[in-house]
Amino acid sequence: MTGEVKGKLGFYGCKCFTTNNIFLEEYNLHVRFLTEQQFRQDYRAILLRLGCDSDQKFKDVLNKISQEVDRRKHLDEASADRAAAIRCTYRPLHPHVYHLEESHLAPQFKKIVEYCGNVEASKEGLLKLLEEEAATRVYRFPVFERDFCRELVEELDHFEQSPAPKGRPNTMNNSGILLDELGFDEAFVTPLREQYLLPLTSLLYPDCGGRCLDSHKAFVVKYDMNEDLELSYHYDNAEVTLNVSIGKDFTEGNLYFGDMRQDPVSETRLTEAEHRITEGLLHRGQHMHGALPISHGQRWNLIIWMRASQERNKLCPMCNSKPSLVEGRGFADGFTKAGEAPANSQFMSQ
Repeated sequence: MTGEVKGKLGFYGCKCFTTNNIFLEEYNLHVRFLTEQQFRQDYRAILLRLGCDSDQKFKDVLNKISQEVDRRKHLDEASADRAAAIRCTYRPLHPHVYHLEESHLAPQFKKIVEYCGNVEASKEGLLKLLEEEAATRVYRFPVFERDFCRELVEELDHFEQSPAPKGRPNTMNNSGILLDELGFDEAFVTPLREQYLLPLTSLLYPDCGGRCLDSHKAFVVKYDMNEDLELSYHYDNAEVTLNVSIGKDFTEGNLYFGDMRQDPVSETRLTEAEHRITEGLLHRGQHMHGALPISHGQRWNLIIWMRASQERNKLCPMCNSKPSLVEGRGFADGFTKAGEAPANSQFMSQ
């Protein structure tokens, strides 16, 4: 396994990370917490309508928020400690899955990427090679070979059963694995993004950073009858997201998509997209979506939030303001300082 990845640029987080987009699972609500006074003013009435109807319940909410804010403040330090402990104590079951190989990839995916590398490639030509979902600008294509998916899930399951420390991917997913901590970033996720996904996103999403994706956050989520069953309606902290179903056996649990987060909820029409093992769904990060509950088995998904510093340096997608930068570990939240050019400049618009 490899060590911590710093990326080609110095990446930063935004101060809003500790205060914004905190998910209250019991009430299916994302909140912002600056002070208790602000929180009471903004959310007390909303929470009351959602069933938080006693002083004790409200105190419990405040306590959970306080714990989450504290967790976020120390997240980088805790993540670095976990990654170091994993490197020292964990022995992989399938070491080869940590390194991206051509043999891991589906032939159709390689054909798609090869087309995108052609000087005459166009979005129209690319769409003939993809399956477009009913949801606007959501595309499906095979990503991995089935044998690789099986071995990858075996590796992740092996890690799950180990005593090695584990961090959760985000506040909405309680069961999952952060791939950078496990050592997948440098030799697997980064080349997957740079060499294979960037050519596609350059043609499909040039209007939202698809030509200059220069960092990512990659993780695996697990849905199980005894753990997380579903995922609430949300948007991603990403410009473009790839969601690949890698196993195991499951029924139901489709993704559903609405509109972009800027669109009025009252006008939203939801459409579903089926999970198929080995296949990925590619969509814009700000496209509202969720996951319906599985009805049987266990489902694993590999998710890559791909980020373009050129876009998010202008406006943080989580607080809708110009980002206030703070130091971060690895790719952090994908922000860079003024004057730094994205590493993938060959795909930038002129």
